[in-house]
Amino acid sequence: MATLYLASGSPRRRELLAQIGVPFVTLSASVDETALPGEAAPGYVERLALDKARAGLATLGDCGDAVVLGADTAVVLDGQILGKPQDRAEALGMLAALSGREHQVLTAVALVSHSRSAVQVVTSRVSFRALQPGEAEAYWATGEPCDKAGSYGIQGLAAVFVSQLQGSYSAVVGLPLCETAQLLNEFAIPCWQPLPVNS
Repeated sequence: MATLYLASGSPRRRELLAQIGVPFVTLSASVDETALPGEAAPGYVERLALDKARAGLATLGDCGDAVVLGADTAVVLDGQILGKPQDRAEALGMLAALSGREHQVLTAVALVSHSRSAVQVVTSRVSFRALQPGEAEAYWATGEPCDKAGSYGIQGLAAVFVSQLQGSYSAVVGLPLCETAQLLNEFAIPCWQPLPVNS
């Protein structure tokens, strides 16, 4: 069976893969996440997921049976990609924009080996209730928004903001498990494997 490598530093993606019983080795793959001029969100997340997986595969050299998983998530409001906030002001601005609105969350998952690649993009719709005065400030003070696309994490404290979700919860967290399992099956990597116990 091929060895699966996860080209991501995200603890959430590690937890999601473990949840469906898929053993993996984490590796580092740094790519430029700047959107290209005129690039739409679906193409952006697909390109980054593939770039991360290919960059990860390149670090392995001639490792014949390796399969590398890359993923990318973008929060999109009115066609604009909301990335990770650079500072408090940007985070508060994003949260204010999301307040009382529906937005899209796009997550791409890519699998790459030396012989082939496959990628899938999943779109979910998330609605925020109207945020009360001071809530965004209080949420920023927790530290959670700092490294999150759109300045929030649905699996964390920001769950209280989400009034409705249409689509894949796991995709909003960072990895669409249904689609990921289907792609892994195409590369002959089964789910529900026994995982090593961490000592």
